[in-house]
Amino acid sequence: MILSVATQKGGVGKTTTAITLAAGLARRGKRVLLIDLDWQANASKVLLADYGKLKREETIYITILKREPLPVHGTHIPNLMLVPSHILLSDTDIALTTARDHREARLSRGLEPIAADFDHVIIDCPPILSWITINAFTASDKVLVPVSPGSFELDSTVQIGKTIQEVREYYHPALQMAGFVFTMSDPTRNSRTSLKILRQTYPDQVLRTVIPRNTDIRDAHFNKMDIFSYKSDAKAAIAYGRLIDELYYDQAA
Repeated sequence: MILSVATQKGGVGKTTTAITLAAGLARRGKRVLLIDLDWQANASKVLLADYGKLKREETIYITILKREPLPVHGTHIPNLMLVPSHILLSDTDIALTTARDHREARLSRGLEPIAADFDHVIIDCPPILSWITINAFTASDKVLVPVSPGSFELDSTVQIGKTIQEVREYYHPALQMAGFVFTMSDPTRNSRTSLKILRQTYPDQVLRTVIPRNTDIRDAHFNKMDIFSYKSDAKAAIAYGRLIDELYYDQAA
């Protein structure tokens, strides 16, 4: 399955979710490719010790802009490969806006020759809805949308739902919603109310698994580690393990 992790709102655990799903699946023996489409490149910085030495031509930039093969790099996690991002990817949306030759399919065409080499592909999208995001959706089977507590975060679900529908209509009719995953949950009233509203608004699309707010995730990434290798018994590690089961194993059972 090719899964995009996407949201219009930053700071909701999008990149954390992408990294952790990819690392968790790889640690279960699956061959995983993580594609970093977020020009902040946080996933790339966590997973590649030498990220700062990479040239632009060694990142996803060349596939999106130059239509060259995907530059796949090994990571320190066995079974997990990465296509890193680059800060200049933020400029490519302007180029894609004026492009006429399959501007929505640069990523899917780059994936075609290598997709069969992996059991799972996970795409970390930028926190805005753009041609880069449309490329991710066009290449994907499903979209997972992280949502954290707060009214702005809940409002952002409406726009991303419209974008998914537009991609279905114009480019990729088979695109599906994997669901909304509630992240950064805590015992506060705001968190409980936000989750209740999300479930009432999307009764059939909110995943059972709830990801707790957990500083161990931040500390793991600061140390350039995934949560499973940093602290496997952390609350977030246990919750993400359940999310992997729900997304990839429960449906297959």
